[in-house]
Amino acid sequence: MAGSADCTVLSGARVVLPTGTVEGGRVIVEGTRIAGSAPDGAAVLDLTGHWIVPGFVDLHNHGGGGASFTSGTPEEVLQGVRTHREHGTTTLVASTVTGELDALARRAALLAELVQQGDLAGIHFEGPFISPCRKGAHKEDLLRHPDPAEVRKLMDAAHGSARMFTLATELPGGLESVRMLADHGVIAAIGHTDASYEQAVRAIDAGATVATHLFNAMPGLAHRTPGPIAALLEDERVTVELINDGTHLHPAMLELAFHHAGPRRVALITDAMDAAGFGDGIYHLGPLEVEVKDSVARLVEGGAIAGSTLTLDTAFKRAVTVDGLPVEDVVQAISANPARLLGLSTEVGSLEPGKYADLVVLDAEFTLKGVMRRGEWVRNPLTSN
Repeated sequence: MAGSADCTVLSGARVVLPTGTVEGGRVIVEGTRIAGSAPDGAAVLDLTGHWIVPGFVDLHNHGGGGASFTSGTPEEVLQGVRTHREHGTTTLVASTVTGELDALARRAALLAELVQQGDLAGIHFEGPFISPCRKGAHKEDLLRHPDPAEVRKLMDAAHGSARMFTLATELPGGLESVRMLADHGVIAAIGHTDASYEQAVRAIDAGATVATHLFNAMPGLAHRTPGPIAALLEDERVTVELINDGTHLHPAMLELAFHHAGPRRVALITDAMDAAGFGDGIYHLGPLEVEVKDSVARLVEGGAIAGSTLTLDTAFKRAVTVDGLPVEDVVQAISANPARLLGLSTEVGSLEPGKYADLVVLDAEFTLKGVMRRGEWVRNPLTSN
């Protein structure tokens, strides 16, 4: 590879664009952005036999690389961000877990600084405004009703970096909190909920637009009491998160969600905790102790699933090779849809001129080989094993 140091042409790969897949396509990278044309003498990198897809966008992530977004120092948070970047996630929202309100406000202020630096794309508050009936890996005695004033306190503590709150909207204050968040351009997500079908419909009408890890931590589908799942799947205003790690969901449920919601209303997430990209062992998720064994995270006390050890390159590969989904649909769910939800679709989420040069290189078997973020290789396909 030789030529202009400021412009590189990635050529010969299958390139997934918003309009479909281009065989033997090319992506022109100039500085931090994707360009529409290349100058004479631009460097050329031959990626024949590979795929080039947009960088992944993770809406829901608690940590990785041995580092927790819920309790780590700024340096530790950045360690987790780097781990996920190496696995293709070029845009990442840091998620909290249930804690004392003042402690969550301090955590939000710390994470907001990393958002302002450009290392994170925002903050997602998962808890404490969730149902004790569906608490999952959240400490029950710290749970609270979604009082709009307390929700607003955390939103203000994030200094404009709050992107999403997960709420059990059936609890007192739930609908009022949804309306307040919607009025301020913050995503209200229904999750860790014991809502009925009718209650979920009311929350969607109030402005809720996301289902937090659909199927998990909510009542299952039943023929006379359809619960929130049916309401969330049927409404065109809702995007549903899915954790495609083979543990959280049976493949039939993933297929059901893609079939019923359609690829434009699915967001593949990790819900990762600090063991992602790190290994088995004992960890903490907020105040709770977690054991990771055979890459599955469960609470030491009670055995509930406690997030995942998933990275999005694994979720992508599984979606194509195990679940049999079209590559273009997976790209939609793992890049374009979450970028749109975050209000970032003019900058990331697809391979188009003018957007950031955030991309992932996969081999013919959909194994990750290269990651570029803002025009710089995080993982170079020429040196990747």
